[in-house]
Amino acid sequence: MDYSQFLALKQEIGLLIVFLLVFLNDTFASPKSAKAVPAIACIWMLALTCFGFCQASAPATEAFAGMYFTSPTIVAIKNILNVGVLIVLIQSVKWANSEFTAVRRGEFYELILLTLLGMYFMISSRHFLMFIIGLETASLPLCALVAFDKNRYESHEAAIKYVLTAVFSSAILLMGLSFVYGLCGTLYYEGIYLAVSSNFGVMMVIGLAFLIAGFGFKLSLVPFHLWTADVYQGAPTSVTSYLSVISKGSAAFAFLVVLTQVFGSIYSQAWEWMLYALIILTITIGNLFAMRQVNMKRFLAFSSISQAGYIMLAVIGNNAMGVSALMFYILVYVFSNLAAFGVIGAIENATGKVDMTDYNGLYKTNPRLSFTMMLAMFSLAGIPPFAGFFSKFFVFTGALNGTNSAALYVLVLIALINTIISLYYYLLVVKAMFINDSENPIATFRSACTERLGMWICVAGIIGLGIVSYVYDYLLTVVA
Repeated sequence: MDYSQFLALKQEIGLLIVFLLVFLNDTFASPKSAKAVPAIACIWMLALTCFGFCQASAPATEAFAGMYFTSPTIVAIKNILNVGVLIVLIQSVKWANSEFTAVRRGEFYELILLTLLGMYFMISSRHFLMFIIGLETASLPLCALVAFDKNRYESHEAAIKYVLTAVFSSAILLMGLSFVYGLCGTLYYEGIYLAVSSNFGVMMVIGLAFLIAGFGFKLSLVPFHLWTADVYQGAPTSVTSYLSVISKGSAAFAFLVVLTQVFGSIYSQAWEWMLYALIILTITIGNLFAMRQVNMKRFLAFSSISQAGYIMLAVIGNNAMGVSALMFYILVYVFSNLAAFGVIGAIENATGKVDMTDYNGLYKTNPRLSFTMMLAMFSLAGIPPFAGFFSKFFVFTGALNGTNSAALYVLVLIALINTIISLYYYLLVVKAMFINDSENPIATFRSACTERLGMWICVAGIIGLGIVSYVYDYLLTVVA
């Protein structure tokens, strides 16, 4: 075996080093110095993120008989995930050092890093065996994270639902893979791509449907979304923010790779129409149910379901512009969603309140938090000139690039109509904070410095990505 192949796994090895440093510090630190574990995790994650950006121009490389692949595009999406994880870790410092969490604060950061390692392998895999290893490496620690708040019944319930969902979705995915392997005789992406056209038939369509269903559970696509709201509500807010952004972003990119590089030759015959139906259902039902929510975490759960539908529009494009639009959308979604969860987490840590009615009159007592939440809602709704407007614009452009399909134009039109509908429920939050009166508003409080730092980063991203065009141009260049 040529051990020099491991040099291709620079980001994975870097992440393992960060994990080991956090683990050793957590294991051998004295009770007094254990409070520094979250800060140490954030510092080393920042170092890993900077290292990842230094690898941005690394050439495309294969390793382990073609099972592992890296390229500037893959490095870029990993860097986007690193930025999101760094923000989550920063925003979690106060919660991790709280009275009920401090005894197992190290486990939180270690499990986060382990799930990220699994996502790295999912993204870089070019063989379904490695993909499944990465998927399970990412999924199993997430089950423990959802159940992290063991003193709350809701956390237990959420963990059970997530475990059952993860088990069934993996089983469905493996069932689809068994059909594909039986027809093609290989689990390599390239081998399946070459064999799929000659073996195209009813069984291949069934196998592909199982695969899409398995990914649908991971991405919370309708009708595979029923676990999402309960898990988001029951899990600790820091874990919910990680689930809604990092987990979804990595799964979306892996889904794009599988569909285009494995089943791209049967795009119009098989999976194009499957995705049309999933996108319409996901965006529409996500919007309709978001209108009815009172709990802020459930509200953002259905918002994230709707956002997953928009992300899938980039997959429909099946071109370089679609890939760059998906990556840019994930980056904008990281800043927008984590800004919203940063405000929710700060208020929950200080007051324990998570209902939308609790936010009535928030501007009068906590104007900075209200301003941050307003920017997050505007960006998620796609209001210009904030970053969310441009992410949706690029997704629509990527989907329609070079097509004459009337059905695709109708699909984008439905998505645009749903964007208008989403304005209503996103502005409900803004209305509660700035217009609605409350006899007992949330009292004025000062959030922790780490919480403020996380929100400042998110606000800078929301405004900066809406003004600076370099980021999207860079992603388009990398993909091309």
